[in-house]
Amino acid sequence: MSLSLFIVNVEEGNPSTHKLLGMSMHLNKLLTPAPLLFVLIICTLLVSCVDTRKAVYFSNIKDSNIPAAAQDLEPVIQLNDIVAINVSSLNPEASLIFNTAKNTGNVTGNGATSVSGEANGYLVNPDGTIQFPVLGSLKVVGITKSQLKEQITKSLLEKKLLVDPIVDIRFVNFRVTVLGEVSRPAVVNVPNEKISILEAIGMAGDLTIYANRENVLLIREVAGNKEIKRLNLNSNEIFTSPYYYLRSNDIIYAEPNKTKVRSTSQSWQILPIILGSLSFLVIVADRIFR
Repeated sequence: MSLSLFIVNVEEGNPSTHKLLGMSMHLNKLLTPAPLLFVLIICTLLVSCVDTRKAVYFSNIKDSNIPAAAQDLEPVIQLNDIVAINVSSLNPEASLIFNTAKNTGNVTGNGATSVSGEANGYLVNPDGTIQFPVLGSLKVVGITKSQLKEQITKSLLEKKLLVDPIVDIRFVNFRVTVLGEVSRPAVVNVPNEKISILEAIGMAGDLTIYANRENVLLIREVAGNKEIKRLNLNSNEIFTSPYYYLRSNDIIYAEPNKTKVRSTSQSWQILPIILGSLSFLVIVADRIFR
């Protein structure tokens, strides 16, 4: 029995019967499933709506030729860096003493470090120096590989230790860290000592659909201080930014977008339950008042 018939039977002969009948009919219309289901569908679509322009890279970039930013990409030696130094000359036996660094890890008597399976290298001490064979303590923090190469070559020649020495220097622990909304957060080793922010993100499995591409955080250590920079990967300015190419020990953090934050909040977690319950009540009401 519908609600309108129930009211008519109870209030038959009452002057207000027609008024109650009109209200009951209006109530029956509200309780019909079609309008409510329509409203529930609209609410669900609004909840799940995502701006696809923010889910892709460089959404505002058209075909163009973007000049590279003029910058010095040669990294500067910092504390706790591990540098591999190889010295050669016309006399291999005379050069041998300068190549006694063990594998990186445990510090040896000549300042080298050792861990099996890793490349030779010298760990930069807290005072910014390394202990190099024969030449002793060398101040290396704050200078580039080229400057250190020139310094060692000059010392070898002045002290007449080698004739026409060739010095080669490489970073052993050049790496960057990628965290946050990426497929595979990781510490990325960079053997060639050059990597862009896009390459680093690609090696971490790319950003997820929930990453905020307009606000990627870069943390860089400069002279013992932390430098914080936010980058917009949807802008062509990223290609000319001095932060496009990363430095050793840089940290990239991709923060979640608003959709991901809302989906993890308690109120949005129970929203599907509420919508499901309302759908169930609509079906029950339809069966009762039909």
